[in-house]
Amino acid sequence: MTKNRSPLEILDSVLGAISRGGYASLARSHGLEQTLAGAAQRGLEEAPAAPESFSEILKLAQGLDTQPLAARRNRLERMQAIVERLRSPAMFEVSRPAARPVAKPANVPAPPATRKSPAAKRASSGSGPGLKDEVKWVKGVGPKLAGVLERLDIHTVEDLLFHLPVRYDDLRHVTPIRDLVPGMQAVVVGEVTRMGRFGRNGRELVVRDSTGELTCKWFQGFERVRAARAKPGDQVRVTGDCRQFRAQREFHHPDIEFAEEPSHVPGGIIPVYPLTEGLHPKQLRAAIANALQLGVEGLSDGLETVKGISLPPIPLGEAVRRLHQPPDDSDIEKYLVRMSEAHERLRVHEAFFLALGLAIRRRQTAEVTGISIPDNDTLLAPFISNLPFELTGAQKRAIAEIRRDLVQPRPMNRLLQGDVGAGKTVVALAAALVAVGAGYQAALMAPTEILAEQHFQTMTKLVQGLDVPVALLTGSQKLSTESLVPARVYHELARGTPMIAVGTHALIQEKVTIGKLAFVIIDEQHRFGVEQRRTLLSKGYMPDVLVMTATPIPRTLALTVYGDLEISTLDELPPGRRQVQTVIAGDGSEMKLWDAVARQLAEERQAYVVYPLVSESELIDLKDAERGVKEITSHYIPGARVGLLHGRMKPADKDKALGDFRAGRTQVLVSTTVIEVGIDVPNATVMVIEHAERFGLAQIHQLRGRVGRGGAQSYCFLVPSAGISAEGHRRLQVLASTNDGFRIAEADLEIRGPGEFLGTRQSGLPEFRVLNLARDLDLLQSCREAAARLLEADPGLQKRENGQIRTLLLERWKGKIEFSGVA
Repeated sequence: MTKNRSPLEILDSVLGAISRGGYASLARSHGLEQTLAGAAQRGLEEAPAAPESFSEILKLAQGLDTQPLAARRNRLERMQAIVERLRSPAMFEVSRPAARPVAKPANVPAPPATRKSPAAKRASSGSGPGLKDEVKWVKGVGPKLAGVLERLDIHTVEDLLFHLPVRYDDLRHVTPIRDLVPGMQAVVVGEVTRMGRFGRNGRELVVRDSTGELTCKWFQGFERVRAARAKPGDQVRVTGDCRQFRAQREFHHPDIEFAEEPSHVPGGIIPVYPLTEGLHPKQLRAAIANALQLGVEGLSDGLETVKGISLPPIPLGEAVRRLHQPPDDSDIEKYLVRMSEAHERLRVHEAFFLALGLAIRRRQTAEVTGISIPDNDTLLAPFISNLPFELTGAQKRAIAEIRRDLVQPRPMNRLLQGDVGAGKTVVALAAALVAVGAGYQAALMAPTEILAEQHFQTMTKLVQGLDVPVALLTGSQKLSTESLVPARVYHELARGTPMIAVGTHALIQEKVTIGKLAFVIIDEQHRFGVEQRRTLLSKGYMPDVLVMTATPIPRTLALTVYGDLEISTLDELPPGRRQVQTVIAGDGSEMKLWDAVARQLAEERQAYVVYPLVSESELIDLKDAERGVKEITSHYIPGARVGLLHGRMKPADKDKALGDFRAGRTQVLVSTTVIEVGIDVPNATVMVIEHAERFGLAQIHQLRGRVGRGGAQSYCFLVPSAGISAEGHRRLQVLASTNDGFRIAEADLEIRGPGEFLGTRQSGLPEFRVLNLARDLDLLQSCREAAARLLEADPGLQKRENGQIRTLLLERWKGKIEFSGVA
């Protein structure tokens, strides 16, 4: 009987039967895994239009029978949502069994199997690779360069076309050397007159035109290798930023082109792209030029039919072409500030699909029913009375807001944000104790072992005397409070013993079962991938979720992107916290800075020194942590006890480095940004950040928050790179002028965009190429209204005219959201 039914019919029947009566028969049901997995496997083979949906069902079915009851129900409900989506006839077409091949005589060898590439297949029909084909088939790319492009998340021809320039160099005008001014970006054409070396690896050329001479220097990198090809008499074009060194003008690391080389850039406006190690700008420009020749007509989004949005009068494909190859008569200023007509067309595209995806996510969230946690003071009241400090008004307000959410049947989805040191952990722990006091379990997931261990130690200390088990699960260790033997952590979690589990990604391992998970805390959520957060939530049945961030998110951004979240803000600092004095260390003040650090060490204080790199790089002229240790001990502060900490170290080595610093055995901790969160050493009073302009303002503010945690005055020294731009200096001035994290967040959002706060790639949002959530709020509002009208008229986006929008929506939000009803 089953053999004659389609996989969809089997899934629909089994899931429908098990869900009747509110899953009352689930505890007595056996063999579901085999039945559902078998149907999903058949679906993969028979429904080519929906392989991802059946693949997802297959994953949910695997291991189903061994899951706790709540987790089983959660998986089944997710399967049902997918089946609802699959009911659309267009998504499921049963393919007829292929005819059996006729057996060949044994003495006739089978022809050798040949596998043509997409490019080869299209070549036979007169066309090249398609938009969805692998990027390696683009002329000039190949497998090796394709592997490099993968690091930029470029996998297909379409990905390559949407890898947009970050700025443009205007080569339509050549500047005479005598007219060069320091700070100016310019193009110079001339003849190579001299060439030579300097330093360990440096190379220089002198270029002359009819007005003067220009020295070009390369300290490292690919262009240095290209410059080595030059010989006296060569005609070259160099593009760079002019610097003054003594009496001569210089370009450092300019782009160099020889007269005989094609530039791959029509019109004299050169796009400048994001790069990665092993990829030269000219390679990338050539690859994109070849991809554009394949045609961009297939790039369309169907927005011409959407009412209520103002769409520039050029197709999406033409907009992409212009972004890579601006016409020769283009207003370069509009391109530089991303306000050209082509930028505007793509901006509307991104804004609309963001608004549409968020609208669907909000609709789904509103329909979910979860756990109602009874309000109680069983553990909360003694916890608050035992605290060695008074809660701030903001903390009390946040706890009250969370308690009101916990009793509701709809799952809580709340963002807890506050400045460094505002007391978020105490608020989260208070809320967790409400859940534990009602007989449930709570889990806190942190992005690093350092931060997880810090939370574990803090919580263990604060719940002393309450008989509340707290367990730590990380990749390198498993600990617990005295009331719970470490060896029984997994067992007690699976049993549903009321407790708090703290951990890293180790919490979401398949072997970890959390029997009565009702409350989830995700710290620094932008550092986790969507799947990681989703996996933790699947350990329970629709648990309440508290998302914490120590990077204050501007309200405008929070309301736009986190429209489905309630927001609690800790806008007060505990009394007694002293402001950290922040100083920008300019040129020539390096020894003064280290003298100041030495004075703090002499007073038995400690210091952090942060570098952007772990070790020396051939491609980037930046200081690194490993070299920094040697310079500090041999030159800046001889005799200082210096430790090293970075993300590549083994867990045991990290623990030792941190333990030595906490115990005072080392005076200076040289590190990368691994210390950004989770380090609490009250005796540390100095933070030195090398190449400070390389970091986001919010990130520097987090690093600065590692000092000033004791009673002594603390200092933060921002050391910029030589030749820092005026814009870079302006950014650092924001930090020197205020310790207010919210003001800094607003400035960082305006300057750098939302990635610093959202970690867009990890946040569950599509990538933005031109959309600026700070600047484009009006556009987002109009798109939000247009998306709402579209969904009102066509909730499932099933109408023919919305087919292209539906397809693109699923592509843009792939893996970031489940669209039940949109297929």
